[in-house]
This record gives sequence, C-alpha cells and structure tokens, in this order.
Amino acid sequence: MRFLLKLTAFVLTVVLLTVAAASGVGLYALYRYGRDVPEYKQLATYEPPTATRVHAGDGQLLAEFAHEKRVFVPIEATPKLLIHAFLSAEDKTFYDHPGVDFPGIAQAALTNLINIGSNKRPRGASTITQQVAKNFLLTNEVSIERKIKEIILAFRIERAFDKDHILELYLNEIYLGKGSYGVASAALNYFDKPLSQLTLAESAYLAALPKGPNNYHPIKRREAAITRRNWVIQRMLEDGWVSRAQAEKAQAEPLVTRQPGDASATRADYFLQDVRSKLIALYGEDTLYEGGLSVRTSLDPALQDIADQVLRAGLATYDRRHGWRGAFGNINPGPGWRKRLMSFPKPVGLGDWQLAVVLKAGKEHARIGLSDGSLGRIARRELLWARHRLPDYGLGDPVSHTSQAIQPGDVIAVEKVIGYERKLPGESSQTEYVAYPENSYGLRQIPDIGGALVALDPHTGRVLAISGGYDYAISQFNRATQAERQPGSAFKPFVYLAALNEGYTPSTLILDAPFVIDQGPGLGKWKPANYTKTFHGLSPMRLGIEKSRNLMTVRLAQTLSMSTIYDYAQRFGLEKNMSKHLSMALGAGETSLMKLTAAYAMLANGGKKIIPSLIDRIQDRHGKTIFRHDNRECPECQRDFIDGFAAVPQLPDNRQQVTDPASAYQIVSMLQGVVERGTGRRIREVGKPLAGKTGTTNQNIDTWFVGFSPDLAVGVYVGFDQPSSLGDKETGSNVAAPIFRDFMAEALKGKPGIPFRVPKGVRLVRVHATTGLPAQSGDYPIILEAFRPGTEPSSQDAVIRGHDGSLSGLETTSPVDAPTGLY
Repeated sequence: MRFLLKLTAFVLTVVLLTVAAASGVGLYALYRYGRDVPEYKQLATYEPPTATRVHAGDGQLLAEFAHEKRVFVPIEATPKLLIHAFLSAEDKTFYDHPGVDFPGIAQAALTNLINIGSNKRPRGASTITQQVAKNFLLTNEVSIERKIKEIILAFRIERAFDKDHILELYLNEIYLGKGSYGVASAALNYFDKPLSQLTLAESAYLAALPKGPNNYHPIKRREAAITRRNWVIQRMLEDGWVSRAQAEKAQAEPLVTRQPGDASATRADYFLQDVRSKLIALYGEDTLYEGGLSVRTSLDPALQDIADQVLRAGLATYDRRHGWRGAFGNINPGPGWRKRLMSFPKPVGLGDWQLAVVLKAGKEHARIGLSDGSLGRIARRELLWARHRLPDYGLGDPVSHTSQAIQPGDVIAVEKVIGYERKLPGESSQTEYVAYPENSYGLRQIPDIGGALVALDPHTGRVLAISGGYDYAISQFNRATQAERQPGSAFKPFVYLAALNEGYTPSTLILDAPFVIDQGPGLGKWKPANYTKTFHGLSPMRLGIEKSRNLMTVRLAQTLSMSTIYDYAQRFGLEKNMSKHLSMALGAGETSLMKLTAAYAMLANGGKKIIPSLIDRIQDRHGKTIFRHDNRECPECQRDFIDGFAAVPQLPDNRQQVTDPASAYQIVSMLQGVVERGTGRRIREVGKPLAGKTGTTNQNIDTWFVGFSPDLAVGVYVGFDQPSSLGDKETGSNVAAPIFRDFMAEALKGKPGIPFRVPKGVRLVRVHATTGLPAQSGDYPIILEAFRPGTEPSSQDAVIRGHDGSLSGLETTSPVDAPTGLY
C-alpha cells in the first residue's frame, strides 16, 4: 500500500514537473516569438487589393485590371450556404474555439502517427484564424518557428476581432486557383456567377479548393475534384447544414465550369486602352490595379461590334483592290503536311480566318489542307482579286490559272465561303445565287492599311464605340485618338459655317475659277485646284460643300480672313496651333478623328459644345461615386412620387453655345446634300436622313468621311501609318464613305428615319438645287433650302440671272447682298 502511495506521488511529481516544464517552454516560446510577430491590429482596417472592373454602358463586364483578381464581398452579403461549405471543409468549430483547435490538433497528430509509412497526405489542423494569420501576416515557410508565430497571432486576432470579421478576411483573401483571389472572384471565374446564384454543389466545389486548387482542377483532375466536392457535401450533411435529399442531389450533379473562351464579352481593346490611360491619369497605377474601382463606361457593345466588323471589312476591301502580296511562307506539301502546318507560327491578326497550306494548284481550283487535317478547295473565282501587286499600285496579269496566285506549299489565310451572286445574261440587272461545293474557301489577306472608326452621342459627347485599327494584336496605336492627320475637305464645313455667321446664305454665289496667290519670297506661287481639274464659274455656296470645290472654299476663306477661320477651328476643338495660311482652309492642318467627329457632332446638336468622354461614372470600393461625366444638379430627381406619379425632371442645359443654331442647321442641311447629291452619294442607299462630308488630302494620303444622323455622330479615317498614297482615285468617297455607310446601315437597322431637327429662326424655301434660286415650274431638282428670315432669294433674282441660273448682268453679284471680294 505504501509502495502504491509512493508510486502515485512519483507519477504526480513527474506529471507536474512535465507540465511545469511544458508550461515553461510554452511561456518561453511565447516570450521569444511573441516579440517578433507582425502587428496584427492592421487587420481592423485592412482592405485587400481588389480588381478594378470596367463595365459597358449596359452593365456588361468589359475588363478587369488587377495584380490579384479579387472582388471584395462583405460577410453580410456572403450567402450562408457558401459560409457553411467552407466551415465544414476547413473549420467546423470556428465559432467555438479561441483561435486554435486543440482537440483537432491532437486528433490530427494521432492520425498522422497512424499513417506513418503510408502514402497518405499528412493531415493539418490549422483553423481559419490561423490561416488568416499566415496569409496576411506571415510567409508560407514550413517551420516550427512559423507555426508558433501563427498560433500566437491566432490567439491575439481572436481577442481583437469578432468571428465575422475574421471570416470576412479569410473568404476575401484566400487563393482558389485560376487567378481567383477570394470567393467572389472564384465564383465568376469557375461558374460565371455571382455568389448569390451558386448552387450547393458549386459552393461545395469552391470550399474544396483551399487545400490545393491544382489538385482539384475541374478538367485536368476531374475525378479528384468531384470526389473532394462530394466529401465537402457529406461534411455539410454531418454538420447539419443540409438535408440528406439535398446532399444526394448535389453529389449527383456533374461538375460544369466555365472554360476560357466561353464568355461572349465584347472586345473593345482600343476603347479600353484609352479608359486605362484615363484612370491612371486620375488615380495612378496602384489604385487602378488594387483600388477596387467600379467604372461604368459609355461603350455600346452592339455598336462596338459593328464598328470592328465594318472597319475590318472596309480595310480588307481596300487591300484586295490592290492585289496579292504573297503567302505567309512555304512548307513541304507532301506527307506530314498537317504537322508542319500546325507548327507554323500563327500570323498576328488572323482573327477568325484559318491557316491552310496549298496542296495542289489546278486551273479552276486549288486543293488546300487545314490544320485540323481536313481538306478544302479554292475556286479560281475566289482568286480573281489576287493579281500580284506591282510598284505604284499596279497589278499583274489576270488570274487565269490558280497557280498564278498561289503555289503548292504556300501557307495562306482562308475563310469558308458558301456561294456567290451571278448576274443573269442579258441587260437585266437580276442575279442568281450560285452555291459552291462543300468545304469551299476563299483566299484572304491581312491588310497593311490603317484606319479607325469613332461613334459618339452628339448631344452628350459619350463615346459609344472606338475601333482604332484592323487588329489590336497587330498594333496598339489608336488611330482614332493618337493619330494627328490632315482632314482635307472634311474641314470645309467650318469655313462655310463662318461665312453663314457673317451674313452669307447657302445661295450666295462664289466664283469657281483658277486661283493663284504669291506666298512670298522663296515660297513661290500657290495654285490650288479642284479634284476634277474643272471650273464651274459662279456657283451657290451649297455646291461648294456638296461637290467639295476647293477653289470656292479658298476664295471664301480669303474674303473672311484666316483669323476668322482659325477662331472657328478653336471653338470646335479642332486645331489648337493651326497656322493662318490659306491652305488651312482646305484641311492642311492636323487633327484627330475623335476631335473631328466631336466637331461634326456639335453641328448636329445645334451648335452646343461637347467634350468626348469614355467614362460615365466611377465608384470606389465602397460604392461611393468619385467621378461623374455629367455633373449637373437635379433637385427634382430626388422628389417623392405623388400617388405613384411624378413629372419628368427638367435638367439644365449648361452646354456652351459655340455657334448660332440656325447657322449650324444650315450646314447640316448642306451636308445632307453631300449625301443626297454630292461626294457622299454612296451613303444615300442607307435610306435614312444622314449628313456628312468626305475628306481627301493631296496625293490621296489620308481619306475621311465624318457624318451623322440626328442622334449618332460617326467618323471614319483610312490611311497608312507611314504616310503614303493610297493609290490613284482612292478618295474619301470610295475608301472611307463605304465604311461609314455600312456602319450606319447596321446601327440604324430597324429604327425609324428621324429627320434633322429645325431650330427656331430658320425658314425653309423651295429652291433649284443647282442655282439656289426660288423654284419655278418644271425645275429639277428641287430642294428645301434653309434661310434666316429676310435672306431668302426673291423672284427678281431669277429674272436677273435667267431661269438657267446664268448671269444676264454682272452688276448683280448674287441673290442676296454678299460681301465683296468673292470674285
């Protein structure tokens, strides 16, 4: 008995000494490592780096700018189902333990001892609090020292913060694969859903990922991913979060995740390039990539898609007119061609076209092989355009045999074609559709010409679409905003606008005849000419715009003075440093497509100043609006509804008036004439009220068409990045205008034709379109001309000039009193 008492006393002494020693070791560890742990109180105000998300005008996500793609979601907005999934998978006693789960540690240690020698992965016992300590304040180093610091921090964090705050930090910080930081980002990347729409199975899959996202990849390790997901669901069942029926249904669901390329988001690379630059200028790169901004842009996805399509098609059409530049390269077309083709570098800018190798070139068709191993054919008809390009835009012999364009082994771009329209024999204009055999393709060529298209709202300046080139992958240079080129005749409307404000009318006669001016010592004489090299004598001002007559414009500018023209260029934001040489009246200065389109938009909106804007609103990570494009105050917008109704609030119009509305409308009417009867006749087939102006510079280096409907302004520019001629007869009317036409045809499809709005102070008078005189019986064509009251031509003017518009007496200079110096 005494022996047992002594033994018991000995054992208790050993235990007490062991506990004391352990306590001492623990206290020493706390003392030693507790001094070096990072400051944890920063977690109280911690805001994790969050992605800036850029949205289109309709809310569609366009892009995310981030070093770590994360969307912060407060714990209050996190679905309970997702929270329960993570608690069951990672820390079921989270709301009960003090930061460290001692029973869990003991159980994990016992399990690991049992599994020694097996291939089973060691079981951990880190709580969510410990993971927060490690992820936020420590490194991933595997060591006893780091583990001790982790435990110390876990205790301190638990004492400083409530459980919900700790869980919020964890769910928004944890990495879950596919570039996803936090559960909200993971939900979007894996399932293209917000957290609120996740199913039980999807929530369980996300909760399965913290142990190692690559171990449970939904494609590469599909079986392991489903097994782990189902284990999480089973744990949720055991913890009482879901019913057995819910668990069994979720476990039976297939694992379906969003794959790269699934999303049909609008591509707007050039637009986003400018948005990114604006955000950096406003807030800096750190805020852009980590500040969690929410940016609502003005982009219209439908118009952006149309812009990209018609610009690419227009540039390709121009390029085809000037022949074939040759294949990308050549490979052996013999056995094994597919492997060689697949290893051939994919050309930048190929887009939706396919890469193919020519296997055989016959007289009427060539046989090709594609990278998927299939065979196809190219009919000679699809190669008729592919005459070899010669210097100075000449073309080689017509293609009478496919080998004149392509040779066996050539690696080329092709696009599938299904048929073509063929004109029926005889004088009839009717056609018939001829279908090609299956697997027929057409030869394609990536253009080397540059171009741009801009669409904006003429009333607000909101930019709806930007296409800055054929393909952003080829060149990031934005020709819509970064290129400063000569606008040519597209500048003329602002010369004529100045004249209208000085008392001229659309019927004022201006002499269209040779013009010579001595430019001073050493500069010689300047002799501008019309594009047609013809002269038409005295002509109404309207024809100066409609037919784009240079000599009329120069005479008018000389009479007005270039100081006046310079003032109008300044008003409309065209050229800040424009010289006052007379040639500037013909568009010899430089401006960008964006500036010029905005200037035309001010004509369309009645002469109101607008500034192009790509961003409507910016909110910070907390939802506070920190930027608005429209800063007008609207007290009436806050008014309560009375009986469910309220009057439409009246917003103030604080836009600056840069020109008289009546003069602006007169120019709009004249630009409408450009489309109906002038250099923009190609656009008339759209069948809607449209106005605009062509522009072509010397030697056809730059070509333009800028115009508008009452509620949409669009500009098109085409030219080489290194200025050179586009070729003989390649003008704004047949290069840029067709792109404008195709854009407007699609953009306005299904919409009613809205006439241009006539402001107060304008009187519409029926006149002869060529003479500008009041219309007489039998005259053709007749138009409604816009005049200020009291400036309309009278019937007496018709008597003096004669019915055909010719002058019967030079003592009468015009239908109205015009300033001198026009002759």
